[in-house]
Amino acid sequence: MSKRKPGVGNKSSGDKLERLQRVVQNENNARNDDEISVAASTRSTVSVHEKGTNGPSEPPATLARTISVTAEAVIVERRNRRGLLAHLALIPEVENPYHYARKTKWLVVAIVAFCAMAAPMGSAIVMPVLQDIAKVFNASPVTANMSVAVYMLAMSIFPIWWSAFSETGGRRTIYLISFLMFTVFSILSAVSTNIAMLVVFRTFAGGAAASVQAVGAGTIADTWEPRERGKAMGVFYLGPLCGPLFAPIIGGVLGQELGWRSTQWFLVIYGGITVLLIIFALPETLRRKDQTESQQQVQPASNEKNDVRPELKRVSTRQSVQQTTKSWAKTTRKMLLDPLIIITWMRYPPVALTVYYASITFGSLYFLNISIQATFSSEPYKYSTLIIGLLYIPGSLGYMLASLFGGRWIDRIMQREARKAGRYDDKGKLILRPEDRMRENAWIAAVLWPGALMWYGWTAEHGVIWIVPMIANFFFGIGSMLIFSLATTMLTEFMPKRASAGVAINNFFRNIFSFIGAVVAEPLIHAIGNGWLMTILGLWSLLSGIAVIYTMKKWGPAWRDKMVKELG
Repeated sequence: MSKRKPGVGNKSSGDKLERLQRVVQNENNARNDDEISVAASTRSTVSVHEKGTNGPSEPPATLARTISVTAEAVIVERRNRRGLLAHLALIPEVENPYHYARKTKWLVVAIVAFCAMAAPMGSAIVMPVLQDIAKVFNASPVTANMSVAVYMLAMSIFPIWWSAFSETGGRRTIYLISFLMFTVFSILSAVSTNIAMLVVFRTFAGGAAASVQAVGAGTIADTWEPRERGKAMGVFYLGPLCGPLFAPIIGGVLGQELGWRSTQWFLVIYGGITVLLIIFALPETLRRKDQTESQQQVQPASNEKNDVRPELKRVSTRQSVQQTTKSWAKTTRKMLLDPLIIITWMRYPPVALTVYYASITFGSLYFLNISIQATFSSEPYKYSTLIIGLLYIPGSLGYMLASLFGGRWIDRIMQREARKAGRYDDKGKLILRPEDRMRENAWIAAVLWPGALMWYGWTAEHGVIWIVPMIANFFFGIGSMLIFSLATTMLTEFMPKRASAGVAINNFFRNIFSFIGAVVAEPLIHAIGNGWLMTILGLWSLLSGIAVIYTMKKWGPAWRDKMVKELG
């Protein structure tokens, strides 16, 4: 027998192994940029209504993945990513958004919160310059206030449709379309030639920017587990509440130095920045499973035998027109009328009570905002536009403090209640219930912000030095923010698969309350004064808060279970 040279017999298998290693290396290099944005994740809690989401879909069996037995993020190929201009996003889409790395989740929260500042900023930035607008367009102060009031009305109505579209078309597409519209309408507001033009285009700008008020909460629910969702929601809410903090200051400086139109050009620049952030840094987070289920519900069943060709039939022109008309009618109904169905959720007590309490809190906030502008611009204070803008800071500092610490507090309370009740699933995970968020935190807030409202009203009424009513506004900010945070988080958890819809209902009613507040606040202040107006609001809110919290604690779980069964 002849001897074989060393290595010759294994050359073929060696070449194959070397080629396989190169393929794996190339794949890993191609995925290197994406993998910094995702991380392994295991769930330690589960919402009482979330089923079948304990882990991600099975990852592809590549050589790099077969050695892993932990839950890993499955990155969607770039060509299959959803949303407008999705191929430009630097953060990849993944099949299970829970599996993003924590730093990526916080980046998403920060971007969504930044976008969420736009709508309330557009509302509050004109507060210090309302009198200037009235003078320029020769309009009454009440008419000038309409540019704020109707803006708030648009913020209540439009999110219903934005929410419905986002549940089928995805979050990213809605963000991008709505903020492009916000930027365009802000340009038209800046060049307005009369008060009617200004009110109309500000209305459309407010409606466009309001998309994130509902869709943003859906994004948070997409990416964060229930045990940490309160903290994330609190940080998210810094956006819409920092708007009223910075906007009056910015509006006061710009209005005093450059005129009221500069406030609208500022919004144009802000809108442009948000569009760039959305294009390059915000991935699609809507779960593909939900999208598949939605399609299965609306699509008719396919033929049992796919190889059987359906019989061709001759269709007359008249029949064709009728079919086309029915198709257009069905599409129009689905786009315009079906989103309104979510308003019927108010027939369920858990939703109705939560939305009602959040709405009177938000409406009181706008009574307070209008009061600050009307009271401190007249005797005995008579402050300048810039100083009036600065007076909105104490309340907003209260919002920020409650956002940073209130969310964590609510999460701890929720987990504590689950442990106390011994609620664990068969895998040992805590079963969390939304109404558990409404405990001592809600009682403290229910007393704090109505008391602060009455404190502000009587000190402002009697012309007490400015710092005294401003301290009251700081405590109002803390108490009201605790209510906003727990209400929004609870609404995303009542129906986890329609998180943005629950928040859209909340936005609809609370902004109607704020619209009413913006319209009637100044006439009521002139009629009965700050003291009695804030006392009426404070007592009403105090009694309402006590009733809502007690009722939800006693009957909330049974009502919610019934609601979930009926809605599926």
